[in-house]
Amino acid sequence: MTSITLTEIHVYPVKSLSGIQVNHWPVNKNGLLYDRKWMLIDINRQFLSQRTTPRMTLIKTALTNEHLILSTPGMADLILPLHPSGGEVIDSTIWHDQCAARSTSIDADKWLSHFLGIECRLVYQPEDLIRPVNPDFSNPSDQVSFADGFPFLLVSQESLNALNHEMQLNLPMIRFRPNLVVSGCISYEEDTWRKISIGNIGFRLTKPCARCLVPTIDPETATTGKEPLTTLNRTRKWQNKIYFGQNALHDQIGELSVGDIIQIHTSGSNQPPL
Repeated sequence: MTSITLTEIHVYPVKSLSGIQVNHWPVNKNGLLYDRKWMLIDINRQFLSQRTTPRMTLIKTALTNEHLILSTPGMADLILPLHPSGGEVIDSTIWHDQCAARSTSIDADKWLSHFLGIECRLVYQPEDLIRPVNPDFSNPSDQVSFADGFPFLLVSQESLNALNHEMQLNLPMIRFRPNLVVSGCISYEEDTWRKISIGNIGFRLTKPCARCLVPTIDPETATTGKEPLTTLNRTRKWQNKIYFGQNALHDQIGELSVGDIIQIHTSGSNQPPL
């Protein structure tokens, strides 16, 4: 019998900028270490994303032992401290959540505003900030960084293979911005998982991921097409939303590594019921 294994880990230090693929990575109270620790906000203190600003995908991110580095063609790299401190407290908004954040630097704001062509600011999540997860889908102790709502997004490679077969395309997994990619199951099997473990860390899959326009954006060019939303609208639509992948919450801190075995502890009916 083939094992289900963790085959990819993706960290996105700045919300909606490019991510970093790693082979192993620590998991802290908010999810993957440094995942969505930073985000961009507009003049109204609303979060920015590729949904409205596709050029964000062209900004590459890198992490060293001491720095977060942002880079894009034609501009000098922006180098920021990996462990920021101080800064102005800013009450920011992610969807319906009000999140306390702190500013980084005027230089960072100017760099990003220049490249994106809109006035924006880069903010970070202080270590002492606790942003709870929606209580309808979580335990009181669950918390998250600046991700849309959950610490992890999990997708199986087999689900993407099935979607690509439907589209007669070969879109890469990065279009869907998962944190965790697993392989060795049947397509969309993750829709039935409720409690699993990956290595020594337990996870709860409590809510399927409703998809927006971001997967239609080519991460290398920032151009937008019709797929995969056209096909997902036909094959994965429920109650006027389309779904691909599962949001997940973790029960322990620790470390994840590519090759970790996934064990399925509790399963249920498909979510969404497709």
